[in-house]
Amino acid sequence: MVQMSSKVNKILNSVLALVVVATLASCGNSPLYTETVAFPDNTWTLENKPQFMVDIPDTTKYYSVDVTVRTTTDYAYNNMWFFLHAKTPNGQTGREPVEIKIGNPDGSWIGEKSGTIVTTSVHFNHRKFPQKGKYYFTLEQGITEKEINEVVDITYTVKEDPTK
Repeated sequence: MVQMSSKVNKILNSVLALVVVATLASCGNSPLYTETVAFPDNTWTLENKPQFMVDIPDTTKYYSVDVTVRTTTDYAYNNMWFFLHAKTPNGQTGREPVEIKIGNPDGSWIGEKSGTIVTTSVHFNHRKFPQKGKYYFTLEQGITEKEINEVVDITYTVKEDPTK
């Protein structure tokens, strides 16, 4: 019996060590910035332009930016267009159209589906910011209708790029 409990203890210690290592490894990859904006009644109107303020501390590092959209399974389209407006710390502005593919032509979901929610992201990897300071990013829906129905929320995340 003593040998059996010794083996069990070794297995438990090994599992505990793996959990500790995994926890410590995940701590290093926490985002510099993340914020979610929910849409009332799951409707993104033309007037609703979520804004995110990111304070960039280091211009020598590379960053990855993720925009994540959660829709319901009743979302009527296979994609979503929006405009990403950016304002730098010294006041320069820019605008970029962005498309997120949400569904395939056959009706299957591209993103992760959980119950009636579909989570889809667009990634901008290996980005450098030219100035330290506060950047303002505004998302404006970019379809020809006044509102997009069945959009639950949108999340803007900035992380240090671990590949650089």
